[in-house]
Amino acid sequence: MLSPKTIEIVKSTAPLLAETGPKLTAHFYDRMFSHHPELKNIFNMSNQFTGAQREALFNAVHGYAANIDNLPALLPVIEKIAQKHVSFNVTPEMYAIVGENLLATIDELFSPGQEVLDAWAEAYGVLANVFVTREEEIYQSKEATEGGWRGTREFTVLAKTKESEVITSFIFSPVDGKPVTNYKPGQYIGIYLNPEQFEHQEIRQYSLSSAPKTNTYRISVKRDPQGVVSNYLHDHLNVGDTVKLAPPSGDFFLEASKDTPVALISGGVGLTPMLSMLETLTANHDADIHWLHATENSQHHAFGEHINHLIQRNPRAKRNVWYREPLVTDNLAEDYDHAGLIDLGLVDGLTDNEQRHYYLCGPIGFMQSAAKQLMTAGVTTDRIFYECFGPHKVIQ
Repeated sequence: MLSPKTIEIVKSTAPLLAETGPKLTAHFYDRMFSHHPELKNIFNMSNQFTGAQREALFNAVHGYAANIDNLPALLPVIEKIAQKHVSFNVTPEMYAIVGENLLATIDELFSPGQEVLDAWAEAYGVLANVFVTREEEIYQSKEATEGGWRGTREFTVLAKTKESEVITSFIFSPVDGKPVTNYKPGQYIGIYLNPEQFEHQEIRQYSLSSAPKTNTYRISVKRDPQGVVSNYLHDHLNVGDTVKLAPPSGDFFLEASKDTPVALISGGVGLTPMLSMLETLTANHDADIHWLHATENSQHHAFGEHINHLIQRNPRAKRNVWYREPLVTDNLAEDYDHAGLIDLGLVDGLTDNEQRHYYLCGPIGFMQSAAKQLMTAGVTTDRIFYECFGPHKVIQ
């Protein structure tokens, strides 16, 4: 429990942190990596170069300072980060390194005096303990489940399938031949890669793109022209190759009961967790399902035939697909339903049911637009769930 004095001091620093902005976390990461270069094997260095990770950490640090007197408000963010940390196999020792460099950063940038540094040390210690405790619970839970494990486990590429011009699927089977742990539709898996051409080990999280299976996992990866890992997967990872995987994780997953109406709203490769949900729902769901997807055109449209088959099998399921720039060879009604950007107002009955759950995944701008459309139509935020690829951002 933090003392009132500590809470007062840390909260008083929030305006200073806000004024400093991501410069604070840029200094922190530069300092930490210079003293502990081994951590470059854990952090996504591409996100360092783009500034995405620095912005995400700044938002977390500032949010903690601003809400230190209301820690329950931070629990959803803590859970999201803890799940991601488990996929990275973060250890308690790493928290000590982060704490040391965070305090040094505050001192070097602001010279606030020992009283402020001591308050931040106490506050960080409490927060770190919350994370370490929760993450250990998750580690133990995953290890204890049937087919589960802790850390990483070796898997072989069982199949590699091109789903569109930009998306390729990979099916992984465990080298030891034993079952794999179950997961909730919408969750992701961590893949660890360290080929000779990489400067550092690279760890990425990719949504599992099928309903749970007992002995395999499937991910579907979009090629990013600048993506170190996605290009490696598309160009170099082949059937028979071996990779290391961390167990499924994530706080974004299908929570609706069998009689809860659902809308699955995706943009681009954001359909991957939605496909896992759709396969699960169409097999055993008693309420209506809306599949709403937006992409460029048929060349970018992955799993189109498979999704149509799932929709046709379930009389409660409906499809609406938007092509931003349809090709002259694309067939309206057969391949897609609307041209242009996604417009949820075109979908009959989408927002009429006050029990419906809405699941969003795709680029940040896409999800912000979709969430705004839903809220304008009267949908409450407690029924909107979303997943961000990469560092977390708030869309609502």
